[in-house]
Amino acid sequence: MKTLNRRDFGVQLGLALAAAMLLPATKARADDMDVHIDNFVFQPAELKIKVGTTVTWTNRDDIPHTVVSAGRFRSKTLDTDDKFSFTFTNAGEYKYFCSLHPHMTGMIKVE
Repeated sequence: MKTLNRRDFGVQLGLALAAAMLLPATKARADDMDVHIDNFVFQPAELKIKVGTTVTWTNRDDIPHTVVSAGRFRSKTLDTDDKFSFTFTNAGEYKYFCSLHPHMTGMIKVE
């Protein structure tokens, strides 16, 4: 049986710690979703996600928009390429809209 010297032990410990820290972060990111705001439309208009998922809206229009779900979340005014993220911690249906252009609507269904 081979005995590890201090250097080898330190390298293996460092690799194990790095792997342990990266694995949970990779798993969390796999569930995150994106919605794009483009041509006065939220795309996709409806998402089905699991509790704990973070959704990020990105404004790709050349005019400002907002993302508002009454009583639940509200973004600042988003200029071109600005982003807004929200983590859904409770199951339910979250209807949302742009307060500057109320005809723009979307839905997040959280299971």
